Amino acid sequence: MGVGDVSKRILLGRKLRSSQLGETLLPKRIALPVFASDALSSVAYAPDEIFIMLSLAGASAYVWSWKIGIAVALVMAAVVASYRQTVHAYPSGGGDYEVATVNLGSRAGTTVASALLVDYVLTVAVSISSGAQYAASAIHPLIGHEATFATMMVIVLAALNLRGIRESGSYFAVPTYLFMVSILGMCAYGMAELVFGDLPEVASARLEMAPTPGYGDSMTTFALLFLLARAFSSGCAALTGVEAISNGVPAFRKPKSKNAATTLLLLGAIAISMMISIIVLAKQMGLQLVDPSDMDRLTLDGKPLPADYDQHTVIAQIARAVFHDFSPGFYLVVTVTGVILVLAANTAFNGFPVLGSILAKDGYAPRALGSRGDRLAYSNGIVFLAVMAIILIQVFDAETTRLIQLYIVGVFVSFNLSQLGMIRHWTRHLKTETDPGERRRMFRSRLINTVGLTFTAVVLVIVLITKFLAGAWITILAMIVFYVIMRKIHGHYEKVNEELAADEEDKVLPTRVHAIVLVSKLHKPTLRALAFAKATRPNVLEGVYVSVDPEATNRLLEEWDERNLGVPLKVLHSPYRELVRPIVDYAMEIKKANPRGVVAVYIPEYVVGRWWEQLLHNQTALRLKGRLLFAPGVMVTSVPYQLRSSQLVREREEREGAWVRPSELRLGNVPDRETDRQVPR
Repeated sequence: MGVGDVSKRILLGRKLRSSQLGETLLPKRIALPVFASDALSSVAYAPDEIFIMLSLAGASAYVWSWKIGIAVALVMAAVVASYRQTVHAYPSGGGDYEVATVNLGSRAGTTVASALLVDYVLTVAVSISSGAQYAASAIHPLIGHEATFATMMVIVLAALNLRGIRESGSYFAVPTYLFMVSILGMCAYGMAELVFGDLPEVASARLEMAPTPGYGDSMTTFALLFLLARAFSSGCAALTGVEAISNGVPAFRKPKSKNAATTLLLLGAIAISMMISIIVLAKQMGLQLVDPSDMDRLTLDGKPLPADYDQHTVIAQIARAVFHDFSPGFYLVVTVTGVILVLAANTAFNGFPVLGSILAKDGYAPRALGSRGDRLAYSNGIVFLAVMAIILIQVFDAETTRLIQLYIVGVFVSFNLSQLGMIRHWTRHLKTETDPGERRRMFRSRLINTVGLTFTAVVLVIVLITKFLAGAWITILAMIVFYVIMRKIHGHYEKVNEELAADEEDKVLPTRVHAIVLVSKLHKPTLRALAFAKATRPNVLEGVYVSVDPEATNRLLEEWDERNLGVPLKVLHSPYRELVRPIVDYAMEIKKANPRGVVAVYIPEYVVGRWWEQLLHNQTALRLKGRLLFAPGVMVTSVPYQLRSSQLVREREEREGAWVRPSELRLGNVPDRETDRQVPR
């Protein structure tokens, strides 16, 4: 086994057979941290964005924070209820894409797919960037290096996911549950202090906040409504990740739909509880939070803040105050929050590859995205997602507030089209369903999806109005680019399928086969190629040699005549010392003389065992094959000749158990790749 193979096995683990796919299915206790970590972790930055938006009008606007939190919670409850209908109706894992395609058409499905692909990339970028900010709050040397730290985390997360969904889920279960326990425990303790009147203030409560010019007491009613709408749209970032479960239903254990619906319900209940609790505590503890670029609006006793002042996140400030006498509690909350924000991107690493594989199957994405790797994960999709997220992190310097403006546009586009598709789904089935009980269930499901569509449509309009100029236009542009690319890919595959469709003309045999064997020297590879060409019984067989040196040509002609091979040798003179072009031109002349015939070109090639040997041989053959591939009616056949060094490859395959000896094959014994035992078939 080579160094590369050893490294791959260390990083990814042993290979898994296709028959082991069932072993990778997830129970609910693992599925919750795998698919819900994104939505759960959004409570670490959604409240921050609400307070940052409201701070434009000064601290007095924070009175609206809990009301905005309730509005976001209502939308989340409606979306969760709607997706519970989706996982029952469409358990195949297509999620929003499948719902839109089946009920609204392929263009709507492609729109949803483009929105989801962009949203998955942003999920990784936003979650990891926010996690890097939390890490910098706890580890001072990381301040100023958040983008580098975030990039490293993306690479680590991608490597873990390449090991397979079940194994990565096991890694992520403990920190996800620890995050839920620590946040809910912190909130419960803080609420108890609030009830008994012992709730402390956060560190930023001592600061004074000046409103942004144009806001504050002089703000008009319209400006206030616009501000509240901006805060609400930013808070709706808490809804991202809800759709991931509908895309990941195939990964659940049976009964798949029931387990997915239960996981969705748990996700909604936990996320809403945490978000509302954090917003209420932050308001009651006197939080003062502004955009990192507007720090000059904060003062202490009328004086500007020090240049090195570090504004911590909402959860970090609450944890510091609640656990003022118990510092391990603060470090636990901050640490697990940072970890869960990194791991939250795992939702996208599970959703994006599955969606990519479905798109590849339908012909809207490159076929490579539909291939499973050694560990039965969609490796190409995982790598592509990681690369795109790293680019975003570097471009936006891992600043969550800048990235959040690009966020949630795509997911709400998919929400709307999915809910509209579900309404049409139930309407179509109601036309044929006659059972009263089943009709009542369908009416109830359609009502739930209608409410969900109403809520998500309102949110989408608000998001587009309030975030378009702030960066949402970039997301919309990216969605358009993905949409156009997918339609072009689909059109290409359709054209290829039409061209490749077999018809009666394909049964017609060529009228003539003119075979040529390329000759460089009269040695064993050439003689083997000549023998193989003779065995195919072509109508015409000749050797072809390109002459660039008269002396070498004369020696070859003499040796050819001495051996009396029974095959004529055609010499092509090349005054400009070209090797490839004369052969291509000669093959095309033969084809032009007999349009219904076939030109068969046999190329002797060396088989070597070391990578550097490949650089020393076969380069002319590679160039020639590349040119002849575009020549119609010309067939190219490589005739390999194994050099001694190629035995190294064979011996390595034997050691790995990949080589089946002929004697074992005749006996019906095939090596078991996992145990290296001979298993009778």
